[in-house]
Amino acid sequence: MTKKLWVGIGCQRHSPCSLIELAIAQVCQSHHLPETAIVGIATLDRKVQEPGLVEYCRDRHLSLHGFTAHQLSQISTVGDSSRIQALVGCPSVAEAAALLVAPPGAKLCVHKQIFRHQHYLGGVTVAIAQS
Repeated sequence: MTKKLWVGIGCQRHSPCSLIELAIAQVCQSHHLPETAIVGIATLDRKVQEPGLVEYCRDRHLSLHGFTAHQLSQISTVGDSSRIQALVGCPSVAEAAALLVAPPGAKLCVHKQIFRHQHYLGGVTVAIAQS
């Protein structure tokens, strides 16, 4: 049986698709995970309209799920951040979103990885749950 991956994403406003693509590719590569096993992407509900994230999901035919800050704050993660709590109203976006979108029993196989690149504006945080 093929293992399936659910990716949680946190991103700064206007992070381009190319940065999101690079972040996910590098995280998958460094953890020996096939990008082809990704079945869905999840994030904070107000990020589901981010053009780069929408483009990434559309181009790969992936579902994009948004969760409220309240829903995300119900998930306890090791990557909880008081800075993120102050910014968006929940202590974790990427890790909590990955766990919420994945089926019950899934576990994080990649804790949050913060990704920036000198040639792109913005930043992306990636976490991956696996079942």
